[in-house]
Amino acid sequence: MIRLRKPFGARGEGNVGCILWALVFILVVFVAWKMVPVKMASAKLHDFMDEQGKFAKDTPEERIYKSIVQKANELDIPLDPKALEVQRTNDYIKMKVRYTIPVEFPGYTYQWKFEHVVDRPIFYF
Repeated sequence: MIRLRKPFGARGEGNVGCILWALVFILVVFVAWKMVPVKMASAKLHDFMDEQGKFAKDTPEERIYKSIVQKANELDIPLDPKALEVQRTNDYIKMKVRYTIPVEFPGYTYQWKFEHVVDRPIFYF
């Protein structure tokens, strides 16, 4: 039986590549750990604004305004009340908000900017 020798350096030891992929995986998990909760809070605020628009037939603008600011506070979203607009016409309501959430990483803070616009008809039942 003839035994073939493997070429020099081809012993199946790929430690460097494995370590690099592990570091990339850890980095992706870390970024997701920081970013996903921020995105979920933002999506919850947008859904809340949409829900407010659905049932706004008898609700005054000031009450909708206050409820959106309160929901942002509950979600720990740094919302400047001046950056929120609630406008109501006969059959439509338009809500617009802009805010920035700082996401802190070691040595860097990313300023994630959001803008939500809800423009929908008011349903009368």
